[in-house]
Amino acid sequence: MSLGKPETPDHKADTEGQNMLHKNPRADLETHQVTNQPKPFAGHDLYAIDPALTDAVKARGGEQHAAEFSEFGTKCGAEETQDWSCLANENTPKLKSFDRYGHRLDEVEFHPAYHTLMALGLDSGVSAGAWTRDAAGHVHHGAMMILMSQADPGVTCPMSMTYACVGALKSNPELAQLWTPRVQASSYDPRFIPAHEKTGVTIGMAMTEKQGGSDVRANSTRAEPTADGGYILTGHKWFCSAPMSDAFLTLAYTEQGMTCFLVPRWKPDGTRNGIHIMRLKDKMGDKSNASSEIEYHGAWAQRVGDEGRGVRTIIDMVQLTRYDCMLGSTGGMRAALTQALWHTSQRRAFQKTLVDQPAMRAVLADLIIESEAATALALRVGQSLDRAGSDEQQAAFMRLATPIAKYWICKRQPGFVYEALECHGGAGYVEEGPMPKLFRQSPLNAIWEGSGNVIALDILRALSREPDSLEAIMAELQTPVGAHPYFDAHAEWLKDYFLPGKLHEGTARRFAQDMALALQAAALFNTVPGYVFEAFCAQRLDPTRKGFLYGDMNADVDQARLIERALAPMS
Repeated sequence: MSLGKPETPDHKADTEGQNMLHKNPRADLETHQVTNQPKPFAGHDLYAIDPALTDAVKARGGEQHAAEFSEFGTKCGAEETQDWSCLANENTPKLKSFDRYGHRLDEVEFHPAYHTLMALGLDSGVSAGAWTRDAAGHVHHGAMMILMSQADPGVTCPMSMTYACVGALKSNPELAQLWTPRVQASSYDPRFIPAHEKTGVTIGMAMTEKQGGSDVRANSTRAEPTADGGYILTGHKWFCSAPMSDAFLTLAYTEQGMTCFLVPRWKPDGTRNGIHIMRLKDKMGDKSNASSEIEYHGAWAQRVGDEGRGVRTIIDMVQLTRYDCMLGSTGGMRAALTQALWHTSQRRAFQKTLVDQPAMRAVLADLIIESEAATALALRVGQSLDRAGSDEQQAAFMRLATPIAKYWICKRQPGFVYEALECHGGAGYVEEGPMPKLFRQSPLNAIWEGSGNVIALDILRALSREPDSLEAIMAELQTPVGAHPYFDAHAEWLKDYFLPGKLHEGTARRFAQDMALALQAAALFNTVPGYVFEAFCAQRLDPTRKGFLYGDMNADVDQARLIERALAPMS
């Protein structure tokens, strides 16, 4: 563990690695000249070069934060930030269970680059901005998460849970009064000391167990009340996200049933809590971040929400983390698209730049459509979160749109990143470049906070329990009616799902897909240039051929304008 807060400025000397740009590398070699290679992608404002994001921010009320986004986008796109991400992923977290004398520690050690990335995001307000900005707080968080995901997606995991915990903590006003200011401090403090001594905290989650997985009601962890008003927890958790956090939201059974608890790393008397980190997960991606298996050995905890209402207590947090899942996938797709555009606009083959080859143009245009649609819908959900407290229709929309958007956007990421990787040819498959890391990361958000089947079934439950949510969604879909015949046909066809016997567990995934496509079209309508909306309708909603294989383009799509819109800010 770092003993103090790392300084972001002048930190390069501590984190110099292979990805740094090299001064005057030799191009004239004894056997050949190095030509026809793209310049390194570095030094860009990731916000300014993303027209889909800038348009979505403006449409959803976040334009007042544009200068902040541009400043943060410049930091995320900096050469040194790319290097920190490489180093944090190459030098993965390490578990330190004991000190050399045999004392139990349960600490996670990180490379300095990890701490620098965490400071970049938390100090800039990635986690706190939703709660501290005067307006459009969740849109602010959305844009910041999309940008931070392009800097390094792994470190966004603790940032996300720290942001989302506010939704659960409000169930216990006394606990919220104590912990929420620490969450909203916009300060990264990596020291392993009691929370009240720190400048800011991070919050993790520990919900699932070996025997239950997504079925959290199968949990076996037990909680016994104590004389001081706390509880003692005994049990295990198979996935504990961000085990270096200062506290964890977790589920355990009391005599009243499944209950939500906050488990701090330190007890009130200043001793370490009984949280044993058994091992760190060896994950296929998300390497910079630590995930773990833990056991509670008489761990002291405080109740969040009523006893027996644990799942209900955690729902508000789950809505926010699912929002972050779609944001992470949106950012991951944007990062992959940026690399594909950058490479193909400079690499030549068969006497043409790749971006000018008809087959490549079709692929790029299709990827652009997907990225535009993901960005537009993600920030539309963010807008509904901002308005939910004062507008019941927006709250109803948010409750159903969140799982629908999470399902579809996250499902689209792996295939999207693979296609962007293929745009590089063999160079995309080599670990020196950025694409392998992006590809390994790509399945995560579709699994986290409910994989495909879990989300699809949650959508069915929401439909049955909250009919006002469906009414809000259908009202949203009325806005573009008449703007494009393919949208009109798709919106009309959606009504067939509500005929007797049509919508059930076997059709839930297809319903989620079709509803998500309609919501993406509605989110694009009047928020982007008309040709983008028209391209989406032609490419995704044509009832005779829905183009889900990238590059299989509908003739009505204006590929040239899509590519020009995406490339112009990068030149």
